[in-house]
Amino acid sequence: MKIELGKTEIIHFVGIGGIGMSGLSLIMQEKGFKVQGSDQYINKNIARLKKENIKIFIGQKRENLKNATIVVISSAIKKNNPEIIEAKKKKLPIISRGKMLAHIVSLTKNIVIAGSHGKTTTTSLVSSIFQNTKLDPTIINGGVIKSINNTARLGKSDWSILEADESDGSFVHVPSTYSIITNIDREHMDFYDSMDQLKNSFTQFIEKVPSFGKSFVCIDDKINRSLIKRLKFNNFYTYGTNPKSNFFIKKINQNIKYTEFDLSSNVPNKKKLLIKNIKIPLLGIHNVRNAVAATAVALTIGISVKDIKKGLLNFKGVERRFSKIFRYNNIDFYDDYAHHPTEIKMVLDGVNKVYSNFEKVCIFQPHRISRLKDLKKEFSFAFRNADTVILCPIFTAGEKIKLGFKYSSFAKEIIKNSKVKLFLVNDLKQLAIFLKRNMYGKKIVIGMGAGSISSWIKTLPKLMK
Repeated sequence: MKIELGKTEIIHFVGIGGIGMSGLSLIMQEKGFKVQGSDQYINKNIARLKKENIKIFIGQKRENLKNATIVVISSAIKKNNPEIIEAKKKKLPIISRGKMLAHIVSLTKNIVIAGSHGKTTTTSLVSSIFQNTKLDPTIINGGVIKSINNTARLGKSDWSILEADESDGSFVHVPSTYSIITNIDREHMDFYDSMDQLKNSFTQFIEKVPSFGKSFVCIDDKINRSLIKRLKFNNFYTYGTNPKSNFFIKKINQNIKYTEFDLSSNVPNKKKLLIKNIKIPLLGIHNVRNAVAATAVALTIGISVKDIKKGLLNFKGVERRFSKIFRYNNIDFYDDYAHHPTEIKMVLDGVNKVYSNFEKVCIFQPHRISRLKDLKKEFSFAFRNADTVILCPIFTAGEKIKLGFKYSSFAKEIIKNSKVKLFLVNDLKQLAIFLKRNMYGKKIVIGMGAGSISSWIKTLPKLMK
């Protein structure tokens, strides 16, 4: 007999097109819940949900909640959203995505990945290792994993691999058996009052790991190092290029096809281990750290070195993480989600090491006015490993606040502090015209941002004919 969970409940997701919300809604439907949702626009995530017969409303209106009994919201949803107002009027339970995720996975053994940068790739790398074993985990990720062509899948085992979103603080509610903290950076300051408050949330996240579990903390990151000094118990392992790490990265060698490295494991009450020639089809030392985090967890739970190596080598990647989109005039065009100064620097550093003889052209679309205001100086120094920056208009994500400075002055700061050539474009058409006239020779082009830049890059081949 098939038991249908929540048979009388209809769970409505406000902002279901978001990457995290779409993944959670898919898992909940597969678990037997009745799911529907709304968003302002159609996107790829919504197209995937429609294929799974999830009811979608385009446009957010109070009548969308006619039959809903529970409402799930993401951190991006504002209090004046008509559906939130209607839910409060009808006294419906309103639950954040993080808390709903916590409810769903409360009965599984969870590997939870958190951090300001790299968590989507790390989650995907852990998943890739698991896929080379008989373990069949549930996966909920913040990006499309190419090997499953989705952000989420329901597994048959009692394991879950989850990306935790710290943007609204709800990640502390997700129960962890094992946790990974990649790094901590100045991000989501629209929610956190201070960096100290952000660090307190991560401290709380780590300390919730049970005594029979472990946290894995990258000590190459300065804030992570300060964080572990706050912890009440030493229930964690460290990883990184720091020789004091429990999982110490050695002998990194990078080329266009893959990055290779050795890993020394030195944890209490276990035999020391040296794993040689680990290969990942990814660029950059940041991705080596991500792979080591995944390896450290896998080793700790008993996955063999052979399966770990195979899982990493066969990694198919994540959409929008240095994804090749097209080739024009023998020049490759890539798309990347990098939208924070640290992320931009890490991507360009990796590219520069293996494409040192190429001219690096970065098409950058700032995401959110608030982020640009808060990190203007950091952004101006982020492009030092680029040669040319094409600066696009800000993707506001609905923010109506004032920038507080001239956009042209921001462009001049990038030129001065990153030592690059810079060109301002007003729209996609101007971008296409500029690229068609100037893209020749030995170049590599990377589009960066979290807004509409990805669709711009994918539209360029038609416009550049």
